Amino acid sequence: MGDYPSIEDHGLIGDLQTAALVDTNGTIDWFCAPRFDSPSIFGALLDAEGGGFCRIRPVTDDFVTRQLYLPDTAILVTRFMTEDGVGEVVDFMPVLGSEATDQHRLVRMLRVVRGTMAFEGEIQPRFDYGRTAHEIRAGEDGTGVIFTAGDQSLTVHRVGDPVLHGTERAGTIERVGQGIRITGSLNAGETTGIVLDTGGAAPQRISPAEVEALLLGTSRYWKDWTSRSTYRGRWREMVERSAITLKLMTYAPTGALVAAPTAGLPEQVGGERNWDYRYTWVRDASFSVYALLGLGYTEEAAAFGVWLMDRIHESVRDRSGRLDIMYRVDGSSDLVEESLEHWDGYKGSRPVRIGNGAADQLQLDIFGEAMDSIFLADSNGLEVANVAWRNMAAMLDWVCDNWNQPEEGIWETRGGQKPFTYGRVMCWIALDRGIRLAQSRGRPAPIARWQEQRDAIYEQIMAKSWDADRGAFVQYEGTDVLDASLLRMPLMGLIAPMDPMWLSTLRAMDAELVSDSLVYRYNPSASPDGLRGSEGTFTMCSFWYVDALARSGRLEEAELTFEKMLTYANHLGLYSEEIGLTGEQLGNFPQAFSHLALISAAMNLDAQLDHGPGLVSPVLDLARRAAKERDGGPSWRLGGTSG
Repeated sequence: MGDYPSIEDHGLIGDLQTAALVDTNGTIDWFCAPRFDSPSIFGALLDAEGGGFCRIRPVTDDFVTRQLYLPDTAILVTRFMTEDGVGEVVDFMPVLGSEATDQHRLVRMLRVVRGTMAFEGEIQPRFDYGRTAHEIRAGEDGTGVIFTAGDQSLTVHRVGDPVLHGTERAGTIERVGQGIRITGSLNAGETTGIVLDTGGAAPQRISPAEVEALLLGTSRYWKDWTSRSTYRGRWREMVERSAITLKLMTYAPTGALVAAPTAGLPEQVGGERNWDYRYTWVRDASFSVYALLGLGYTEEAAAFGVWLMDRIHESVRDRSGRLDIMYRVDGSSDLVEESLEHWDGYKGSRPVRIGNGAADQLQLDIFGEAMDSIFLADSNGLEVANVAWRNMAAMLDWVCDNWNQPEEGIWETRGGQKPFTYGRVMCWIALDRGIRLAQSRGRPAPIARWQEQRDAIYEQIMAKSWDADRGAFVQYEGTDVLDASLLRMPLMGLIAPMDPMWLSTLRAMDAELVSDSLVYRYNPSASPDGLRGSEGTFTMCSFWYVDALARSGRLEEAELTFEKMLTYANHLGLYSEEIGLTGEQLGNFPQAFSHLALISAAMNLDAQLDHGPGLVSPVLDLARRAAKERDGGPSWRLGGTSG
């Protein structure tokens, strides 16, 4: 087994159609193209020997590295400090438009800012998760090389003219195994580097001025985008970084948000809890509407709304209103799960899975999250088209008929279906939001039936999901297991945050699920989920806990818990899915859920600190505040291409 960097020792760059991870030693060890969910070209993060990588670093082993993002951008700088000088690798991907393309560009600009630095770069692509062999063809006059594997290709362009320093030539290329190595040295003020292109371009020499222009254009895009944020709260730097990270995980041609840009990173190192997260979960993406609207990004919220409406239309057409829980970024649902048996997995964490077998699960909560996001969008002036409303009404009729059946639940357990409380809570939300939309907009709907079923769900939750002996709402009826997903009960308005039943539930979670500021989603030993091993605390749940504390009158605890959570971010302000016992990041990285929850917790905690607990009502205040602050902004129609 080769050497693996820590999961948290990475930064993310991207062009809004795909993304790459760069570790603190200047290695790109994860890159898929042409989309997030395409086969990998660099995958050393999941197999150090056979996964493929692109590395730029000093020749000496005696160096110190630091990483940072250029302010307000997704441009990543890895700094190398040696005895002879200081060099920087500036990594970025020029942002693409909304048209899907196979042509993606990854720029790696190397410059020395002090002294002299001898460097080496090595490019070892491995196409199709290392399953497809490739050919190498050199360009004319040392301009670069092109790797081809079937209909896939990767072109390496040289940046700048060769520069002589004594007998060394900056940028000498040699063949190494299935890849190439570039070596040389630079003095302070000199720039070189490489540009990687997918899509079959011929190798060419690119001038430093051209690279500088690409850098300036990419910087301008991100600065313009971040300047649109309306957030003026206490934690602007962390909220902005989370917003940029979410934007990097959004597929611009459709507006779909992937759960993470990676696959196979383990929830327990060496264990089997390793999943492919490069897809769009209805749940995760629906949560993004709250965060995006709260930050003023109406266009992005509307784009996802159109994507979601198309999925609802398809569900009504093909399945009488039952949504799938996840889709590919283009809206297709072919997510057959398979294992890459030839890969070792991150630090031996096997199997390495691509695709996702949970795609066919029944998870009832997604209907509530979808309807809540639509309701919130509507409250912000994003008009729901007539055909889209009819599709939603058909979906809610399906909920009326099916809310009371066992399911796999929000955590996608593989231990059998259960009548999960959270699924019932969110079915209540789905019907409640549908009723409100019908009444406020005068839309046709069987409101009496929806109200009857909504109230039946409420009564069942209060009667069967409440455990009087524990003094808490539990994971599902008939068990005494606690579940952190229920932290959303007061946040969504099903129960008042000061209700004695809720305060008692929160105290039970304090005692059993909370470790310092960190929150476990449930206890796997008490609630078997069909998988071996354990897992870390769930970052999203920890931020939900912050919000629940604040709304329940425990403001000082909430603020301290939030500040503690910020210390668990990596050096760039990024979070994976989980946090381990010693503070290490676990699971796919970075995780959209984690950053969505951070943004929501920051916005809601700001409001509570400004106005006091209980003065800000759940769900609607953000929308109302944003609506009041809009100054003649655009009106969007949430109808999708299907209606």
